[in-house]
Amino acid sequence: MNKVTTFLLVVLGGIGPARSAEVPTKVSATPLMQRALTDIAGKEGLLLEVNIPPGGSSASHRHDADVFVYVLAGSVIMQVAGGEPQTRVAGQTFFESPTDVHVRSENASKTKPAKLLVFFVKNAGAPATRPAAPTEGPTEGKSP
Repeated sequence: MNKVTTFLLVVLGGIGPARSAEVPTKVSATPLMQRALTDIAGKEGLLLEVNIPPGGSSASHRHDADVFVYVLAGSVIMQVAGGEPQTRVAGQTFFESPTDVHVRSENASKTKPAKLLVFFVKNAGAPATRPAAPTEGPTEGKSP
C-alpha cells in the first residue's frame, strides 16, 4: 500500500472488517492515477475512486488542493465550513478549494452505497487529505 492510500484510509476512516464477505463498513479510497502536471511546476493530479457504504461518512478534513468530485453512483451529502449542506446524486458534481474545510461528507442513504470519482490538483508530494484542526470544525449557524 502506498503513502497516499495509507494516509487517505486513516483520514477517511480506514477499511474495517466486512459485515459480510462483500459489504464494507468504512469509506475506502482507491488511487487510480497520479501524475505530475508538466505545464504547472510543482503540481500533480491525483485521481481516486471513493466508495462510501450505506450510512458511511468521513471525519472533518481538508485537502489543501483544488478538488473536483463527480458522483458515479448513489447520493452524498457534502458540506464545507461556512457553507450549506449539498446533496449530490449520480451525475452531479461538487468542488472544494484549497482553503475549504470539508466538515460533512456522508452517504445520504442508509441502504445503498455511494461511489465518487475525485480529482485533485495539489502540490507534488503533499498529502491529498489531512485531518482538520479542531478550530476548523463545523460552523453551523454562522453566516458564510
